[in-house]
Amino acid sequence: MSEPSEALAAEPPPSPSAPSSAPPRPSAPPLTGSLPPAGPSVTARATLAGTVVSLLLIAAIVLGSRLLRDFDSALLPYAVATVFLAFGVAYRYTVWVSAPGARRLFKKGFGSFFSAANFRKAPTAVPRMIATYLGFQKFLGARSRSRWAAHQLIFWGCLLAAAITFPLTWGWFTFTSSTGSGPGYEMRIWGFKILGVNALNVVGWLMFHGLDLAAVLVIPGASYFLWRRMKDRGAITGQRFAYDLLPLICLIVISVTGLLLTFSSIFLHGGGYEFLALLHMVSVVFTLIYIPFGKFFHIVQRPAAVGMQLFKYTARQDEQVFACKRCGEPVDTAPYVENLRATMRDLKLDFNAFVEYCPRCKRVLRGNAYLAHVKKGFK
Repeated sequence: MSEPSEALAAEPPPSPSAPSSAPPRPSAPPLTGSLPPAGPSVTARATLAGTVVSLLLIAAIVLGSRLLRDFDSALLPYAVATVFLAFGVAYRYTVWVSAPGARRLFKKGFGSFFSAANFRKAPTAVPRMIATYLGFQKFLGARSRSRWAAHQLIFWGCLLAAAITFPLTWGWFTFTSSTGSGPGYEMRIWGFKILGVNALNVVGWLMFHGLDLAAVLVIPGASYFLWRRMKDRGAITGQRFAYDLLPLICLIVISVTGLLLTFSSIFLHGGGYEFLALLHMVSVVFTLIYIPFGKFFHIVQRPAAVGMQLFKYTARQDEQVFACKRCGEPVDTAPYVENLRATMRDLKLDFNAFVEYCPRCKRVLRGNAYLAHVKKGFK
């Protein structure tokens, strides 16, 4: 196979006087990385998926709260927001996987994740990748330790808050006291007693102040990224307020107002509690509805990427490494390169030969093509 630059150099330049008999080549699609416009069928499928998921969540709320007997009506706005969240996530995810690249990532990722053959080859690979790629996100440490630490604070803080807030909002968790004012409480899940909790001991205090602990984790992490967005020139150049800054501001507002609610109840005897509760509710509801359409949507996309990492890992175990056509250095695994070429064919990108070269050789080939077709005209 000839190198791309050689193929370009082999084509003689057209004569100015010769009429052009060949039809003009269609222009290549813009490489913006955005999703193609959703057609009617994609929109219909996405709407159907969102509706089904929303109805399933409503049914789960009704059944899990024992036909709404354990449902707290004061938390109704939060519950409604989670239903909108479920619809938005299902809708956006369906549209996302309808694009050729995302669809191939989805199939290969989850196919590798649930593959019995991969489990036999590397039985510990899946839990290790879940822990390192999803949980501790070690790939971020290669960029910056401070960014990794801040991301970990946000991740574990949000995970803790979600694990507490969602079941309470849906009426799945309840804390009841026979005396009405504590300090002894019974923790029930779906109406079944799980354990007794004393609000005055360490375990009880941690359980009742879990959201405060989550806020303490989130605030420094989100503040670091907000500070970086305001100071780092590289981040400032391409950032957008609604996509990059607004999610961080929402996290900080939710966390600060949540801590102020605790401060008001303990030190101010409930002073200003109603206003703070309303402000906190508005910020939480807005953030939940915003998640499917903003930067936080990558939380939903990330599990498919874990499967793709497993796809590449198992190929390396079989020594299926694809070497650069020019220098012989390893590019990636052969199945991954072929998967990328197939995606480029789906997108009708007519330069998939460049996939066979390493990044350094791609730069060399582009430089040679520039010298052969552009630079020579200015001698």
